[in-house]
Amino acid sequence: MSTIIPSALYCSLPNEDAATSPLSYCKTSEGDDAPSKKPRVERDHENGGPPHRDEEKEPEGEASGGEEEGETFADMMKHGLTELDVGILKYVSDHKGFSGILKERYSDFVVHEINKQGKIVHLDDLSVPAEEQPEELDVLTEEQKKQLGELQLFKNKEDNVSIEVLDDTKEKRTLVHKAIKTQFPGLETKTEEREGRKFIVAYHAAGKKALAAPRKHFWPKNRGSFCHFTLYKENKDTMDAINVLSKFLRLRPNMFSYMGTKDKRAITVQEIAVLKITAERLAHLNKCLMNLKLGNFCYKNHPLKLGELQGNHFTVVIRNISGTDEQVQQAMTSLRQTGFINYYGMQRFGTTAVATQTVGRAILRNDWNEVVDLILKPRPGAEKEFLVRCREEWAKSQDPEAALKKLPNKRCVEGQLLRGLSMYGKKNIVTAFGLIPRNNRLMYIHSYQSKVWNTMVSRRIEAFGLKAVEGDLELRGTHVLTAEEAESRSIHDIVMPLPGYDVIYPTHHVGEGYRELLTADGLDLDNMRHKVKDYSLAGAYRRVIIRPSDVSWSVIQYDDPRISLVHSDFEILEKKAAPVFNKEGKHRALRMEFSLPPSTYATMAIREVLKLDTSIKKQTQLNTTWFN
Repeated sequence: MSTIIPSALYCSLPNEDAATSPLSYCKTSEGDDAPSKKPRVERDHENGGPPHRDEEKEPEGEASGGEEEGETFADMMKHGLTELDVGILKYVSDHKGFSGILKERYSDFVVHEINKQGKIVHLDDLSVPAEEQPEELDVLTEEQKKQLGELQLFKNKEDNVSIEVLDDTKEKRTLVHKAIKTQFPGLETKTEEREGRKFIVAYHAAGKKALAAPRKHFWPKNRGSFCHFTLYKENKDTMDAINVLSKFLRLRPNMFSYMGTKDKRAITVQEIAVLKITAERLAHLNKCLMNLKLGNFCYKNHPLKLGELQGNHFTVVIRNISGTDEQVQQAMTSLRQTGFINYYGMQRFGTTAVATQTVGRAILRNDWNEVVDLILKPRPGAEKEFLVRCREEWAKSQDPEAALKKLPNKRCVEGQLLRGLSMYGKKNIVTAFGLIPRNNRLMYIHSYQSKVWNTMVSRRIEAFGLKAVEGDLELRGTHVLTAEEAESRSIHDIVMPLPGYDVIYPTHHVGEGYRELLTADGLDLDNMRHKVKDYSLAGAYRRVIIRPSDVSWSVIQYDDPRISLVHSDFEILEKKAAPVFNKEGKHRALRMEFSLPPSTYATMAIREVLKLDTSIKKQTQLNTTWFN
C-alpha cells in the first residue's frame, strides 16, 4: 500500500537520514555546529525552484510498504515524536493560539539568504556581466540548434549530432566547438574525419573521466577566479540543485561553494560560487534547467564558506487561520517585541520511531552494538518498502550482505553501515560506522546535544521565566560572562550551553540539572571526550531567546486556494502580475515576514505565533479529517 503524505505538513528528518525516509524535511536555518574560537558560540548553517506553480506535484514523501492495508498516515505517524519528546515545552507569550496550515503549497514558504554584508539576496538580473558579453557565434543553423537542443535535453533518439564543416579551417572548427559548448552546456565535442570530410560531433559527456577535473579554458588574469551567482530554486534541495549544475557543467559538486543549505519544500534564493566557470556558460543553463534559475553574476577572488551568512529572511503564509484579527495582532506583536524560545526544531530529531538523538546517545556511551541495532532494526511507522525488507532481513539473518541486497540505493545511511559491516565485520563496528559520511555521523550526536539543550532551556523558562537571574550565563560579543562578570540583565543576552568539555554551566539549580540528565543517560558530564576523536563534544553556547528583526504581517483574504499568495523573484523578473486579494474572500491567511540569524528555526517562531505542536505526529492528528 502506498500512502501519500499531505503537502501541508512540513515534515522530514535531519540531513543525514534524508535518503532513508519517505518524508521530505523542511529545514530552516540549521546545520553543522562548525567550530569557533573559545568560547564556542554555536554557529550552524541552514538550509528549496519552478514544478511551475500550476503544475505542483504531490509531495515527494511517499511511504510504500510496511503498513497494513487500510492503515492511515495518521496511524503510521502515531509512533513518531512530539515536541514533548524532544524537550520543546514552553512559550514566552500568553496570547491565545490559533490554528492554520503551513506549507499547503511550497510557494507559501519563501527564504532569501542574508549575505555576510547584511544584504538580502534577490534574483533580479539574468544578464552576463558587461565585460563578458559574448561575441556573436552565429555559426550554427537553426536546424542544427534544434538538433543540439534536443540532444542536450535527451530528447534526441540518437546519442550524438554530427555537423559537417564545409569551409574547413581550424578557426572555423574552433568557432563551432565553442558555439556548441557555450550555447548547449552539458555537451562535449570532437572532430572526426569521414571519407575525407570533416565533422564536428556533439555528444553528452559522461563517466568518471569527464568529472575528473574541470576543463582548462582560457581565464583572464584580471578576472576573479570564482563566479558568484544567485541561485533561485523552487521545491528542490540545495544539494540536488548543485548536482544538476554539476552534471550540465561536467564538474564535481565540490567545485561549488555556498554559505548554507536551504529548505526543499519552499522557494529559496541564495548565493553560490563556482571555480573558473564563466557567467556566460552559467547563463546558458537557464534555457534547460527545471525548477532553477541563475543570475546576478559577478567574479570574485574567493569562494563562499559555510556559516558566513548573517541569516535568512522568511516570507511565510499560513492558510485557513482560525484566529481573529485581534489574536493575530497580539501574537505578531509579541513575536516582534519579545521573540521566541530558540529551540531546536523537530527536523533536528527525525520522524521515525527511532529518533536520531537515541542513536547519538548510544554513540556517546560507546555502545556500538546498540548503535547498529537502532539504525538497522525493524521499526513501526512510515517507511519505504525496500527499507522495511532490508530491516526484516537484518533482523532475521544478521547478514549485512543479504540485507544490503534489499536496498536499491546503497548510499542511504543503512546501506553505508551495512556495506561497512560487510567489509570490516560485525566485530569492528566503529570502522564500519565510519563509512557513513562524517557530517551524517556527527548529526546523531548533535541531535542528542540538541535534545539536552531543549530540555534544560524548558526547565530554565519554567524556573525563572523571562527574567535574567543570578547564575545565568551572558553573551557579550563572543565572550560568555559568568554571573559575577555580567552587566546587563536582559533575557536576550542569556545563553545556555550545549553539553561538552569546553563550556561552563549556569551556577543556579537549573545548571545542576545538566549533570543529572546526562547521568540518567549513562554519561559523565566531566568526561565528554570520546575514544574516537570525532565524537568528542566540545560544547557550545546558544541564546535562550531570539527576537526576529524586520517583522511585518498582514491578514489577507482570497477565494482560490490554488493561487500563490507571494510574488516571487522569478515572477517579478517575468513581469507577472502580483497576487490580488479579495477583501471579501472566503479564505483567510496570515502572511508574515521576518529575519532570523543562522542556527535558528523559522518553525519555532511560527510555533510561538500559533501555539501549536509542530511535530508531524501532532499535526497529523489535528489534520486527519482534512486529508482523509
